[in-house]
Amino acid sequence: MEDKKIILSGIQATGDLHLGHYIGVLKRFVEMQEKYNCYYMVANLHALTVRRDPEELRENAYKLLASYIAAGLDPEKSTIFLQSQVHEHAELGWVLDCYTYMGELNRMTQFKDKSAKHADNINAGLFTYPALMAGDILLYQTDLVPTGEDQKQHVELTRDLAERFNKLYGDTFKIPEPFIEKVGARIMGLQDPTSKMSKSSTIPNDTIMLIDTPDEIMKKVKKAVTDSEGIVKFDVANKPGVSNLMTIYSIIKGISIEDVEKEFDGKGYGDFKTAVGEAIVKELEPFQTKYNELINNKEYLESIYTEGSRKAAEKASKTLRDVYDKLGLI
Repeated sequence: MEDKKIILSGIQATGDLHLGHYIGVLKRFVEMQEKYNCYYMVANLHALTVRRDPEELRENAYKLLASYIAAGLDPEKSTIFLQSQVHEHAELGWVLDCYTYMGELNRMTQFKDKSAKHADNINAGLFTYPALMAGDILLYQTDLVPTGEDQKQHVELTRDLAERFNKLYGDTFKIPEPFIEKVGARIMGLQDPTSKMSKSSTIPNDTIMLIDTPDEIMKKVKKAVTDSEGIVKFDVANKPGVSNLMTIYSIIKGISIEDVEKEFDGKGYGDFKTAVGEAIVKELEPFQTKYNELINNKEYLESIYTEGSRKAAEKASKTLRDVYDKLGLI
């Protein structure tokens, strides 16, 4: 596996996942494990920037592990681990804090967004977590970082920090590249198709959760915002709701947007929404079956993260030892 390019990615352990995660992240993870040497983490340290109930945070880690495996991640092909079980993440995060400038962190748009949402808890971790994220990436000498446009800024900061450290202390970190998917990386809300689908959305019927029942999925899709034109045509600027449903359908069915337009030429939104809902239900059925088995088998999930965290630490410790040696830390 070592001759393959290395990929590092993860999802915060903050609750149930939604369709946007499945299409834009999990399906890509599964595809990438066939071609790359992949490290996939449960990012539970990052989750601490917001106050969490301890039992809920613990349970969310299990849910995320179950979701990874139910979606098709294979522990024999990918290293699946808990961030909190690899102490090198926190240690390199602190080192990189000391090489990250306040001005760089001030420019992070996600800090501004999250500060507005959590005005009563604008903590230092929320401000500096891009340095921890940089540590996550650099620990594994990562080549490619799967990222949406909203996280690209953090990868750019990671590159800057790696180059800064390398210039001061010699070749230490590989300079990672952002790996941005051209299609399907952003699945939008069903009620607000101008905003990314989010598990924190408070708008009813806006988000399809991966554990929603078939009836719940069909109900949400049928209530999805469209327009008065009645034509299934891809036009994000003028038909964001229809375009979003078309994107979902095209990715699930493995066909082009042009093919979607042809399939529903002359048909109304009723037929279109029914087809989209049925496609989602069928796509998620095997995931849900596997997830329900896994979430009730904590012993198996523990064996996965224990072995995965051991393998991750083996790789991460080599990088951290090199960093400590160059800094003069005993």
